[in-house]
Amino acid sequence: MRVRLLTRAGCHLCADAAEIVERVCAETGTGWDTCDVDSDPELRAEYGDQVPVVLLDGRERDSFRVDEARLRADLSG
Repeated sequence: MRVRLLTRAGCHLCADAAEIVERVCAETGTGWDTCDVDSDPELRAEYGDQVPVVLLDGRERDSFRVDEARLRADLSG
């Protein structure tokens, strides 16, 4: 399973989400990356002010706040 975190520069919720995603992915051995929605017109149009957004294998899982327990369960199962 691959995790992508959609973020925006200067977003404090994005920084909080990145800490959680980094920790959980390290624990589960899952690869992850980030993408700034403002760098891609399609992502900006789709997610706009909804960041941060966690995508698991391209599917939206969480937005605004990351549910750490659910992310850990998704990546461990």
